[in-house]
Amino acid sequence: MIKLTNLTFAWHQQAIIEIEALHIEKGQHLFIEGPSGSGKSTLLNLLGGVLTPQQGSISILGQSLQQLSSSQKDSFRSNHIGFIFQQFNLIPYLSVLDNITLPCTFSALRKAKVLKRSESLNAKAIRLLAALGLTDPALLQRNVNQLSVGQQQRVAVARAMLGSPEIIIADEPTSALDANHRQAFIEILFEECKKEDITLIFVSHDTSLKNHFDYHISLPEINKANANLVTQEAI
Repeated sequence: MIKLTNLTFAWHQQAIIEIEALHIEKGQHLFIEGPSGSGKSTLLNLLGGVLTPQQGSISILGQSLQQLSSSQKDSFRSNHIGFIFQQFNLIPYLSVLDNITLPCTFSALRKAKVLKRSESLNAKAIRLLAALGLTDPALLQRNVNQLSVGQQQRVAVARAMLGSPEIIIADEPTSALDANHRQAFIEILFEECKKEDITLIFVSHDTSLKNHFDYHISLPEINKANANLVTQEAI
C-alpha cells in the first residue's frame, strides 16, 4: 500500500526525515509515535504529497509521488487519502452535512464510490454519522462551530471516510479528548475502517494509545535524523 525507500527531507539544511525503509500493508492499522520535533507532521506531509523529499522515493498504491505534478498530487490525495487533523480543520461557515460531503467536491472518484452504493451524498453522510453515534437530525444543518468538540471530531471522521479512500491518516486526533472519549473514538474508528478495508495511519505522541494497535513504530527509532532523541530517551 505504502512504500518509503531511502527517504530524506531537510529544511534549511537541517535534516528532518532520514528513513531507510518503511512499508505499510493494505488494511493495516499502524500507530506511529514520537515526541514533538521528531518529524511526525513532516512525514505526513510527505505521504500526502504536500512536501517533496530531496532524496528517496514514496510509492502509494503503486504510484510514485515524485512522478506526479503538483496538480496531479492534489488529485491523487483527494481521491485516495482521507485526513483527520488535530484541530479537525472543519469549515466553520458550512453545515455538518456540507463539511462531510466536501471531499466529493474535489474527487469525482470518491463521489462515484458513494453514489454506486447510496442514493445520495447526504444519505451516505447521515449513515456515517449514525455509525459514529450522531443520530440527532437537528445537528445536520447546524454550522460545525455550534457543535461540541466530540461532535466535531465525529464530523471530521465522517468527512475523511466518505467515499472510502484507501488510506486514512489521523494526525493527533485525540488530543482534545479525555480518556473515556479517546477509547470510544478509537473503537469507532477501527470499526469503520475495517468495514471498508481502509489502511489507517494514526500518529500521536500519546504512547498509551499504541496498545490498541496491532502494529506500532517509534518514529525516532526509524528516523536517523532523530538519533539524538533516541539517545535522550535512553538516558
